[in-house]
Parts: sequence; structure tokens; C-alpha cells
Amino acid sequence: MPSVSDAPVFGLPARNQKPRTRGITSMIDFGPDTFGWTGGEHGIHDLLAVAADYIDYAKIYAMNALLMPESVLKRAAVLYRDAGVKTFAGGILFEYAWQRGQLDGMISHLKKLGIPGIELSENYVELTEDERHRAIDRLQQGGLQVVYEFGRKNPEEPLSIDYLTEIVRAVGEHGIDHVTLEQSELDLLAADKPDALLSLARQPWFDRVVIEADPYRFPDQHVALLREFGNDVNLANVAPGQILRLEGFRQGIGRAVNYWAVSGDASRPAGIHHS
Repeated sequence: MPSVSDAPVFGLPARNQKPRTRGITSMIDFGPDTFGWTGGEHGIHDLLAVAADYIDYAKIYAMNALLMPESVLKRAAVLYRDAGVKTFAGGILFEYAWQRGQLDGMISHLKKLGIPGIELSENYVELTEDERHRAIDRLQQGGLQVVYEFGRKNPEEPLSIDYLTEIVRAVGEHGIDHVTLEQSELDLLAADKPDALLSLARQPWFDRVVIEADPYRFPDQHVALLREFGNDVNLANVAPGQILRLEGFRQGIGRAVNYWAVSGDASRPAGIHHS
């Protein structure tokens, strides 16, 4: 009979550690919000004490980098950095600066705050291929890590997987490893051609896509994305209060995934999701 010292360690199965290329969770820090206070040192400290291992990125929501006190943002940036969480400002801040020709001012502001990254999005602005490349170069030369988001907030036509393929390749040439896919684009694609999601998942670059989830549709949508694309799918816009439960879902813990870590049955659809 094996001795106690020979017994396997009691715990959950090992998941890939940070820095991850799969199973990425990008959190959205709304600041003081109904999803929970994360815009101050005490709230962020407590969150990271529990869940830092499960948070790869923290996005400072929209234009909170201008709305919130600089002292609060500086302390938040330090806490995220020390916990190994990569922080960036949301793409709406970039679009605001782009429209006003103030990218250099934005870069200086973020560096002053200690926020090392910026999301380059085209939700409401539209860049030519040359403008996009020049903007990425300018931001990187200014010392910022660039996160690229693909898609419009209000798309009028389903996305082209061929075009997305080209975007992933093109930004990859700038050293951008992952492309965030705007949730509105995925919703329209699924509504227009449900089989297109299978095609998307089969692309050789799919592991480089981070899919935006809707915090207001938690947990049903998040569980559906895990079922559709696998437990190691990369997800963005996860609210702070959803981090631990999402990690549990990834590992088969929770009523929404039928506790498959114990039941062995991951086939049942999500239903009751309050426990």
C-alpha cells in the first residue's frame, strides 16, 4: 500500500500558467460599478489576493483613464503590475485621441499613470491599412504595449473570416500576439451563419483570438462560449466579480456546467446558474 508521502497531491488539475497563450482571461475594470468596486487600491488588492492567477489582463474601461483621479489610477497600475497582470486602457480612449489628433498627449498621459498598454480599436473610427500600421508603430515607439481589437460596435454586415485572417497576420507582424474580437461581430456572424463559428474555431490562428463576452449575459453566454470553443478559449471583458466563477467553469465547477469535474457529464445545457 503506498505511503502518504507517495500519494498524489490533492488539488485541481494543473492549468497552463501565466504568461498564457490559451485560456486567457482579460478582465474589464469598470471602477466603481454595480459589478463591484475595482477602481481603488483596497478593492483591487482584495481581488488580486484571491484571483490574480486567473487574470491575464486588466482593461481600464473606456475613458476611465481620464474620468478617474490620477492618484487612484497610479496605485491601481502598481497593484496590477506587481500581481503579474498586464494593464491597458480601453480602445475608446485611443479613438478619442485619434479623432483629435492627440495620440502623443494620450501616450504621455498613460505613461504618467503607469498604465503600460493601450487597446487600438475601430469601434467608431475607421482606419485605412496604412493608418492602422502607422498608429501601431507610433504607440509602440511611444513605449506602449498595443492590444488590437477587431470589429465595430454596430456592425452592418457579418465579418469576413478571410479579412480577419489578414488582420491577425498583419498585426502579428507588429508583435501583437492576440486580436480581441468585438462581441457584436461574433453575435452577427452567429445569427447570419451559425456554421461559421465552427469555421472560425478551425482556423490555425484561432488560439490568437480573444473573444469579448458580455458581462451582462454572465454566466449563460460565457458557458456557451466554453461549450462552443472549449474550456481554453480566450475571453475578454470579464467583470471582476465573475473571474473566480469563470475559472471554476473552465475547470468543471458550478451548476452552469453541471459540475462536470465531479459528475463527468459536461453535455447538459446551462440552466439554473445561481449556485
